[in-house]
Amino acid sequence: MNAAFHWPVRVYWEDTDAGGVVYYANYLKFMERARSEWLRAQGFEQDVLRDEAGVVFVVRRVEIDYLSPARFNDRLDVSVVRHEIGRASLSVRQELLRGPTRLAEAVVTLACVDAVRFKAVKIPAPLLQALTYAT
Repeated sequence: MNAAFHWPVRVYWEDTDAGGVVYYANYLKFMERARSEWLRAQGFEQDVLRDEAGVVFVVRRVEIDYLSPARFNDRLDVSVVRHEIGRASLSVRQELLRGPTRLAEAVVTLACVDAVRFKAVKIPAPLLQALTYAT
């Protein structure tokens, strides 16, 4: 089963423009936080992956649709669902919701790279296995 992982986010002034609307690039920050917490929930800390396995994940591609604005002080829910997984990359589907209202949806493709050379490498076997069965 590939159930969605959910992470709560609160919108602060620093996330908004002068009109109190979330600046478009900050949706990507909210998604990044949720992906970090999703990995943590699977038992993998990104600094440990870098220091012990010698790999990091970098964003290779983002396809995003902005559907409705988020505003100052909104309580948001950011979801992560594994979409596709390969030997050296994975993609996830993400949504930002305010209650039942979908504000943005995206497919984010991540590449696994060597932490020093930034060249694509295979996802370490324990992580690949965990992500294959991730919820």
